[in-house]
Amino acid sequence: MVCGGFTCSKNALCSLNVVYMLVGLLLIGVAVWGKGFGLVSSIHIIGGVIAVGVFLLLIAIVGLVGAIHHHQVMLFFYMVILFIVFLFQFGVSCSCLAMNRGQQVVLLNSTWGMLDNKTKENLEDQLDCCGLLNVSNSHIQFEEDVKNCQAPCKAEGTCPTCGDKMLNHAAEALKILGGVGLFFSFSEILGVWLAVRYRNQKDPRANPSAFL
Repeated sequence: MVCGGFTCSKNALCSLNVVYMLVGLLLIGVAVWGKGFGLVSSIHIIGGVIAVGVFLLLIAIVGLVGAIHHHQVMLFFYMVILFIVFLFQFGVSCSCLAMNRGQQVVLLNSTWGMLDNKTKENLEDQLDCCGLLNVSNSHIQFEEDVKNCQAPCKAEGTCPTCGDKMLNHAAEALKILGGVGLFFSFSEILGVWLAVRYRNQKDPRANPSAFL
């Protein structure tokens, strides 16, 4: 059977969904491991990573079952949902690659404001810094964060801001994040294309008079 045939499309789609399942399980495992070892204490971060892992796992299962049984309805919903995920992920990845320093500061400020005090203290302790950025529009919050800070550098009398440390690595991190996101987004559009192609192919083992 040539690589454009029914069997090749089926095997390729099954293989792609097995990879998605492994990635989903990896995300869930890393989130549980991080929580178990105390690396991340925020239930929102843990819950978000686990939710993404479970969602990817469920989509992969739908695609895998649909591919094995050549199920028209499951393949249809699979390719529609995967295409929506592709559009969202592609947009986010492009935004990460195009983000300048000013936008990074705005993003850091908004993210820092959503963190609880325990998560902030963990970050300050791990990065050995206090507060986010000492700027006029968030000076009161900065003073409060520095007051509650328990980082090792505080015993020495001077501490760098966490915002400066994060921004030093933010550009590189965003490039990596955007690149990885683009890679997976193109793998998702490949999955959509395979699902559309496979869905419209006739199973050679099926009744020749049956539709699709």
